[in-house]
Amino acid sequence: MTVRKTHSFTSESVSEGHPDKVCDRISDAVLDALLAEEPEARVACETFATTNRVVIGGEIGLADQSNLAHQMERIEQIARDCIKDIGYEQDKFHHATCEVTNLLHEQSAHIAQGVTAAENRDEGAGDQGIMFGYACDETPELMPAPILYAHAILRRLAEVRKNGTEPSLGPDAKSQLTVRYENGRPVGVSSVVLSTQHLDEDMTSDDVRSVVEPYIRETLPEGWLTEATEWWVNPTGKFVIGGPDGDAGLTGRKIIVDTYGGAAPHGGGAFSGKDPTKVDRSAAYAARYLAKNIVAAGLASRATLQLSYAIGVAKPLSIYVDTHGTGEVDEAEIERAVSQVMDLTPRGIRRHLQLNRPIYQRTAAYGHFGRAPDADGGFSWEKTDLAEALKAAV
Repeated sequence: MTVRKTHSFTSESVSEGHPDKVCDRISDAVLDALLAEEPEARVACETFATTNRVVIGGEIGLADQSNLAHQMERIEQIARDCIKDIGYEQDKFHHATCEVTNLLHEQSAHIAQGVTAAENRDEGAGDQGIMFGYACDETPELMPAPILYAHAILRRLAEVRKNGTEPSLGPDAKSQLTVRYENGRPVGVSSVVLSTQHLDEDMTSDDVRSVVEPYIRETLPEGWLTEATEWWVNPTGKFVIGGPDGDAGLTGRKIIVDTYGGAAPHGGGAFSGKDPTKVDRSAAYAARYLAKNIVAAGLASRATLQLSYAIGVAKPLSIYVDTHGTGEVDEAEIERAVSQVMDLTPRGIRRHLQLNRPIYQRTAAYGHFGRAPDADGGFSWEKTDLAEALKAAV
């Protein structure tokens, strides 16, 4: 695909208080709680939220099934703790008073038989599917600028809301940035769209802008905001009723927000609530890890990597690399190198990236990619420790 040198591109983000993100957070908190008890736990947790109600469903597979009842007793409090931390204490969505319904049940034995390792075969993929990873050198994080900074704005506003600096802000918010590119590099912001819940009903759009604009300006690179930049802050007016009371939420509906903001393909599978045997999640992390290391190694300034799997089959069916005309070596060579430097079976990915740990709740808002690796193994797929091995392999 030819890359246009001069153009504009837009990406959006949503805050941790967005209804869908509330659900992602609860699903990943359930996952973390179970992985903390049993690192090999199988979890597929979905959450639905609306006015005064949270419904949790899906499947759990534990080696010690006698432990299942005890774990199920914890689910309601996990959901309430998430809602409290996000900051919801509205009359019609409050962490202490909303009704929580837990419909989780034991994992299907027919799915388990294809995924669990046996004497005659390795652990298979938890489902069929295609996963994409992407990286580019337009930011230090090797992420597309529009989605990276759309996330950063909301993360900063959440910080000042939760530490008490800006008590007028509510948990629910969305951002959208249109970034101008010249000669293939991001140089400025054409428009800023920011809609945020506010707790003071008398606040106007101009009042909200006066609160959020300084934080937006400090988050974006110097010089990106000019007199020509269009600002749209709470363009419809008041935004007092927010979260699941204003709009129903569901796990897995913000997959483009979770990944690259539309700057790269997406395989279609959501991440939150799924344990790492599900390649929807783990292979998407592996694909990002490999794409980032390809760029970090100087093999390309932009790279897309696709993996494909079949349920119950360990090895990926295909590996595809596209460097979008920026590659320093042939893409087929990079594809061969990728398979040499990393075991891309589900078990190999989990071991390499150490994914059987309770590290997922923190991914539920502000993107799964472009974040700094944590000391406890969170965001391990953001490391660039394979760069030298990739260079040697090609």
